[in-house]
Amino acid sequence: MLLSALAVVLLAKLLPGVSVDTYVTALIVAVVLSILNLLVKPILIILTLPVTLITFGLFLLVINALIILLADYLIAGFDVSSFWWALLFSLLLSLLQSIFYSLLKEDRKKKKTV
Repeated sequence: MLLSALAVVLLAKLLPGVSVDTYVTALIVAVVLSILNLLVKPILIILTLPVTLITFGLFLLVINALIILLADYLIAGFDVSSFWWALLFSLLLSLLQSIFYSLLKEDRKKKKTV
């Protein structure tokens, strides 16, 4: 969760269309996004399966942006100004989380071999 919150803070500082009030809000955003991805995203994927198949999975990007906009609606200190900023935020958030988790995985491998 802390790595996701760090990614949210970094992206809020880099992207002018996204803002996070405090670090606690960023942590709340990370928790809410994981809950939404766990509960709401599978339902949306099932409901939009024909469109997702026709677009060869690219509609999943739209679903991710909608999840970000839903989190924006639910969290007071988190603001995303438009759908396009939500789409860019979701893409960059996934990229940053992958980088952070791969760095963490490499660090754990180094500690095990030492």
